[in-house]
Amino acid sequence: MHELLPSIPAQLKSIIDSLGYFMPELILSLLFILVFVTDLIFGKTSEWLCRTISIAGLIFVIYKVLWQLVLLINTKQGAAYLFGEMLQLHRTEVFFKLIIDVIAIIILLYIPWDKALRAHFKDLSDLYSIIIASILGLHIMIMAVNLLSIYVAIEMVSIASYLMVAYRSDTPVTTEAGMKYVLFGAVSSAIMLYGISLLYGFSGSLDLNGPTFVYNLSIANPISVSLAIALVMVGIGFKLSFVPMHFWVPDVYQGAATPVTAYLSTLPKIAAFGLFINFLHPFLAYGNWSAFDFRLFLSAIGIITMIVGNLAAIWQTNIKRMLAYSSIGHTGFALMALATFSQQGVSALLFYLLVYAVANIGALMLTSHFVNKIGAHDLDSYKGVGLRYPLPSVCFVIILISLAGLPISAGFNGKIMVFSSVYQIYDANHNIWLLALMITGAATTVISLFYYIKIPLYLFLKKNEHHAEDQLSTHQYLLISVCLISLFVLIAGIFPQFFNIPIN
Repeated sequence: MHELLPSIPAQLKSIIDSLGYFMPELILSLLFILVFVTDLIFGKTSEWLCRTISIAGLIFVIYKVLWQLVLLINTKQGAAYLFGEMLQLHRTEVFFKLIIDVIAIIILLYIPWDKALRAHFKDLSDLYSIIIASILGLHIMIMAVNLLSIYVAIEMVSIASYLMVAYRSDTPVTTEAGMKYVLFGAVSSAIMLYGISLLYGFSGSLDLNGPTFVYNLSIANPISVSLAIALVMVGIGFKLSFVPMHFWVPDVYQGAATPVTAYLSTLPKIAAFGLFINFLHPFLAYGNWSAFDFRLFLSAIGIITMIVGNLAAIWQTNIKRMLAYSSIGHTGFALMALATFSQQGVSALLFYLLVYAVANIGALMLTSHFVNKIGAHDLDSYKGVGLRYPLPSVCFVIILISLAGLPISAGFNGKIMVFSSVYQIYDANHNIWLLALMITGAATTVISLFYYIKIPLYLFLKKNEHHAEDQLSTHQYLLISVCLISLFVLIAGIFPQFFNIPIN
């Protein structure tokens, strides 16, 4: 104990110096408490107030995240290490956090526009506080560069996600989805923790960027080290939902409330990609690393994930289930950019994740719209609906064009950027796995048309003699938001340079 006393002033100074770079996360902590206390004070009448406070707070958080970028530029630091190198702040992490915060605001706006969630006997105020807490966990996930902080951040996000999935527990489908999600999450968490303990045992350190971490792993038994890394990949893969850690996705996405599905299919995935980059960096920076071939791993997983996700989506008739398998396919495609191990690949990944997240939320908003109007959950319910509701139907077509990656859409530019980044590295080293990724990516993009085109086909070309009557006039802001998302998809498709993300 006495030998630790001389280091206490230095540790305190490190913590105080780190606070200046940790302001968005401190604000999120205070925002969570504020929303929670507001709900306690005002009860069921606090829904609109909690929502307003949450959105206003996130706007302030975005301002502070931008201020982090200014700090990095002004101090000319490549990266800032916080709290004894538990966390890292780099320009890439700043852009990941900006995307997450912007998408989170869209989801917070979307929540009360879903009829089933709004009509549930539980108040929505609790849901807002849970989402704010999860965003704090997502921020920490993106910045985590220590095995302990990685595990804690993933658990923060997981616990919040469990609560959100089971929030609307009034149907057997939702209850089953919540149970499956918790069970899969608990198993993957335990496996990841075992992998972390093995890495700690082999390296003697929890710090990914520590001077001895990768070196000690490189001189350990390569089979044992590969097993430990694979076990850690299970935890990351649960958040990314790549094959074979995807089994929970269809049932959970279908059973959860649609705004919760929008959350699960976007925010944790974006944060997990940011975490994955941090985890890969020390191994790639170490010149003699050969125990575990990360490019082979990412390429093989990406190829299998693209094939499984897109082929399984073809046979789905439930819209949310179809979009669930679609999201698995998009994860596999995004892994292509990660497999380049290049700055151009990371830049392409950021753009791709942004346009995918916005378009996917737009598709789920339209799913809520048609459920609100006519109770349409399956494809058969969409027969002839396009002629009755032309505006949302046209928006649906535009958003699906982007998700499929067709020209004059943001999704097309995102896929072109990913293909370009992969081809640039392939042209330099002619790695056969990168070629296989490009071929699979092109083939599965064509396959995706077979299920994306089903919705416009049913909307405009199929006829239904027995139309369902309108059940409830949908929220006007939901339709306005969908139109704005469709406009964004077109603008980002025609003028992608406006959304270029410089990470150098």
